[in-house]
Amino acid sequence: MAKARGNRHQGKRSSTVVLVLSMLLMLSVVLLMLLGLGILSLPIGSDEGLSAIGDHIKLKRLKIDAKNEGNGLGERTEQWTEILSWEPRAFLYHNFLSKEECEYLINLARPHMVKSTVVDSKTGKSKDSRVRTSSGTFLRRGRDKVIRNIENRIADYTFIPAEHGEGLQILHYEVGQKYEPHYDYFIDEFNTKNGGQRIATVLMYLSDVEEGGETIFPAAKGNFSSSLGLSECGKKGLAVKPRMGDALLFWSMRPDASLDPSSLHGGCPVIKGNKWSSTKWMHVGEYRV
Repeated sequence: MAKARGNRHQGKRSSTVVLVLSMLLMLSVVLLMLLGLGILSLPIGSDEGLSAIGDHIKLKRLKIDAKNEGNGLGERTEQWTEILSWEPRAFLYHNFLSKEECEYLINLARPHMVKSTVVDSKTGKSKDSRVRTSSGTFLRRGRDKVIRNIENRIADYTFIPAEHGEGLQILHYEVGQKYEPHYDYFIDEFNTKNGGQRIATVLMYLSDVEEGGETIFPAAKGNFSSSLGLSECGKKGLAVKPRMGDALLFWSMRPDASLDPSSLHGGCPVIKGNKWSSTKWMHVGEYRV
């Protein structure tokens, strides 16, 4: 009888050990996923810059050798990811592009800039609209080595294959020009025939803006009380000030694949200076170009 009782105790201890090991394994997998997504990272050097500013959280990213990144144009300074919001899911990747990459995209697009249009939900074709007053052009996906390196970097950052992305759209806003709040996802079936729904957007800032030009999320949920240096338009919700090289990632769909109305966003009017940006829209499935 004593021997049988001892066997039962030994069996319970074994089950407990297995359970603890399983939980540790699951925790390790979650941590690896967070590291890969850039939401969590290992500290490098001093702890300066790790503290939260306002309601935002700054997390440093591991510095990656440029040789392993496809020899991007120019040299990028230290990169880190800032968590802006969970409704919508929005993250700011600081120094995503180098100064040379920003200037390259601007110079490549400048001769081809035309008045920006919006997509007609009935025909899928471009049409003129007063809600968007910038000028812009598209650069074909995989057009050259520099663009391929940037697109691969976006794929690594978002975990969305490069083949799911549209071409880069380059936009230029002069003083007074803006983009009224809108959704990047489609509400019609026509525009989802190629690649399905738009799932996420990466907005890369190619220039600094002296005043105005913020990206605004008027329907974002949270306490965004810090309005230091923002225009009046930028004080109406979660706002991101344009800074050369930074990239804003936000998701138009929730993790359960439903559309996220809090992803409503717009471009505030430029008050002083010029604003250059590049947009990459990504779809659920492969986007044919």
